[in-house]
Amino acid sequence: MKRTLYALIFTSTITSFLGCSTQEPAEQVASGGKGPKNDKIEKLIAQMTVDEKVGQLNFYVGDLFNTGPTVRTTESDKFNDLIKQGELTGLFNVHGAAYTRRLQQIAVEESRLGIPLLFGADVIHGFKTVFPIPLASAASWDMQAIEKAERVAAIESTAAGITFNFAPMVDISRDPRWGRMAEGAGEDPYLGSQVAMARVRGFQGESLSEAKTMAACVKHFAAYGAPEGGRDYNTVDMSERSLRETYLPPYKAGIDAGAATIMTSFNELNGVPASGNEFLLRDILRGEWGFKGMVVSDWQSINEMVAHGNVENIAEAASMALKAGVDMDMMGDAYLEEIPRLIEEGKFEEKHLDEAVRNVLKLKFDLGLFDDPYRYSDTARESQEIRAKQHLDVARDVAKRSIVLLKNEDHLLPLNKETGTIAVIGPLANNQADMNGTWSFFGEAQHPVTFLQGIKNVASPNTEVVYEEGCDLYDDSKDKIARAVSAARSADVVIMAVGESAVMNGEAGSRSNIQLPGIQLDLMKAVVATGKPVVAVVMSGRALDLSWLDENVASILEVWTLGSESGHAIADVLFGDYNPAGKLPVTFPRNVGQVPIYYNHKNTGRPYDGDYSEPKSERVYKSKYRDVQNTPLYPFGHGLSYSTFEYSDIRLSADTIGFDQTLKASVKVTNKGPYDGEEVVQLYVRDLVGSVTRPVKELKGFTKVMIKNGETKEVEFEITSDDLAFYTIDMTHKAEPGAFHLFIGSSSERVKQTGFYLKN
Repeated sequence: MKRTLYALIFTSTITSFLGCSTQEPAEQVASGGKGPKNDKIEKLIAQMTVDEKVGQLNFYVGDLFNTGPTVRTTESDKFNDLIKQGELTGLFNVHGAAYTRRLQQIAVEESRLGIPLLFGADVIHGFKTVFPIPLASAASWDMQAIEKAERVAAIESTAAGITFNFAPMVDISRDPRWGRMAEGAGEDPYLGSQVAMARVRGFQGESLSEAKTMAACVKHFAAYGAPEGGRDYNTVDMSERSLRETYLPPYKAGIDAGAATIMTSFNELNGVPASGNEFLLRDILRGEWGFKGMVVSDWQSINEMVAHGNVENIAEAASMALKAGVDMDMMGDAYLEEIPRLIEEGKFEEKHLDEAVRNVLKLKFDLGLFDDPYRYSDTARESQEIRAKQHLDVARDVAKRSIVLLKNEDHLLPLNKETGTIAVIGPLANNQADMNGTWSFFGEAQHPVTFLQGIKNVASPNTEVVYEEGCDLYDDSKDKIARAVSAARSADVVIMAVGESAVMNGEAGSRSNIQLPGIQLDLMKAVVATGKPVVAVVMSGRALDLSWLDENVASILEVWTLGSESGHAIADVLFGDYNPAGKLPVTFPRNVGQVPIYYNHKNTGRPYDGDYSEPKSERVYKSKYRDVQNTPLYPFGHGLSYSTFEYSDIRLSADTIGFDQTLKASVKVTNKGPYDGEEVVQLYVRDLVGSVTRPVKELKGFTKVMIKNGETKEVEFEITSDDLAFYTIDMTHKAEPGAFHLFIGSSSERVKQTGFYLKN
């Protein structure tokens, strides 16, 4: 056990009444019963004043300054007195091994009780090594790759003193107008749940007390991804059935994977703001799910209940939130300013305060901070592990796996490395800063590899690579288009790098128009008019309306935002060093008028199955639009390969199964060539008749397999009655007997189909 200079002071203030600081399993504390760690926490709480207790619930952001596309923290003395007085439980978005060590030393050596600090951060998709945005990595459908990325993020973050991460965001989103779609895993609860578990495992590893792991925070609880109008922070109103079937599963999955903390959401849910919602925090989270971890508010979300209008003042908000089960107040000062007075006036029971303090102290014990508060502030590790080569290698691997080939007419891709002249055009082609993307809080603008550089690195020395910006991301000047057209005319093939900048999606990045921003479509039309073969490389944090591109451009790659290794990853795919295997985690609409659009919709009483060829002068009494097809531009699960995969018919182990039996469904997948490649084989089911209506399809399984050119592999899935369960007419979660369709294929639309029965 490491001992340093702090030991004498630390043991005089803590060990005298806590005893030995040997780490105990987290479940002993979580049980709420007797146990060495529980006893230590209770003894510590007994020593605390009300002000010190409230201080353990008070979380502040460090000093920030803006350096353009990146916001950084700077060292400050402003928190020293607050730490000494026990008025802070920790700071967030503060980093640096030396700085966090200095602040920690004040806490353990100069405060009355010597309670160590938490250091939190928004490490959303990597620390200094920036990975693809979460929506992009979800498009890999590769849980091992996702977990490995978060493992790297944890290694780098903890080396710089960070112990508590405000990720993963697991909010389901079916509306691409919402900017924070970029931070989640898309529209599907099954895929979202798998991603949530992988990310929690990556952050937390095998044990929170290990120096290279940090506490995960599943957010935003709950249903933050369904705001009215797709507008951030807006009202959410839905049935309990929709909440439980679609929006809650990924939170539950993250908690089942061991997430130590959870964050409340900004929105209200059915009239009650989430940060004061006892139904969410007491009944479901603590009661039904048995969550024993710590709950933190989002930034000032407790205070915002006043603006929501369900409380009159901050005192009411603080009381309501703490009673509901919000343990830690982020940046609101609501608890600090109001709870001591409310207790003194007899208007608030101290037992609620003690409960919250208990959850915060448990987190600090689980992280090993009482054993060694400096274990996460290691300057040697920081210098060796930040942006280490092996970390950049992982970033490149995850980035190339996240790219989705939407269209590849006449097999334009992959490109020949010996191509004579390649024109690289677009405002994102040579743009380092925007490669990091939204919420790359600690990424630095000078590090990412641009698309242009990546292409130059891979193309033959005999290939001429010419570049033109074409237009700006933020103004409507067309002055640069003529030069771009000239460059295109001189080229054998044109690569157009278009899409969204880092600030165009993410938090506060909602958009009512989801086409290419600005005049990029004008630029695209002018280049396409040259008649040269065009590859569109689309960078975005959401599903976009790419209808014009789909009709007029030969090849389209959805690359999302790929992070540090953007240019290397796109070059790997463009030139065929990696055969793309990504699949869409969200549905791409034909236009914004189709939104919300998602694959697992209900059938309605008047489903429209036509081909949209009726005369426009006629009225068709079906659920349809007059001006656009019902079908999406690109469906959920869609993603092409440079190879062609052929599926056999589905073989079932039985036509009928009982509730205690397992159905096996298998299919043979053949790679018809001409390249080796990976395929994400997807399994869907449909319950044909239920006590309440069921979706037309629901994802129930997937597997990613490598199949060599000319090879055939058999893929098998297992289905039990648990996989068929839903919330029935009486809100019981169970399966019902009856007929089911079963689908296996390469997307939610390109599937083979069969059927089976579930019997009592």
